[in-house]
Amino acid sequence: MEPADIDQDLAALVSPHLAATGGPITALRQVAARYGHINKKQIEQVAWQFNLSQAEVKGVASFYDDLFVTPQGRHRVRVCTAEACQSVGAGAVLAACEDAAGLTGEGTTADGNITLQPVACLGLCACGPAAMIDGKLLGRVTETAIRDAIAALGE
Repeated sequence: MEPADIDQDLAALVSPHLAATGGPITALRQVAARYGHINKKQIEQVAWQFNLSQAEVKGVASFYDDLFVTPQGRHRVRVCTAEACQSVGAGAVLAACEDAAGLTGEGTTADGNITLQPVACLGLCACGPAAMIDGKLLGRVTETAIRDAIAALGE
């Protein structure tokens, strides 16, 4: 990367974290919060600023569930697919989400309204099946309840 290629707004967002422990993850969270996701150009610049490889930065960006390397919908629906939730019906809840959103598996609707993401755990193991919509946890969610919640996102 050449200095002329530097996005000054991004550089200003990242620079406060350069000397901090955990700086790359904090900087990437700031980038994601500002831009919605972290694109290839941003990964290149963050890597350059931290003197890391692009693979290291992309590895961090793709590892954490709150960071995205692809654009996300206006609403984010996450369904726990861990064993505890699977044992009490998470598969049916996920299928209801897919049907209600018009998706097959993980992805974003064509209109950019909803992103569906199966996740390993939401931390509500005793209240499964669990889901999260726009950061709000839902425990003991039913197929009907999740369909209703997704329908409300279109209103």
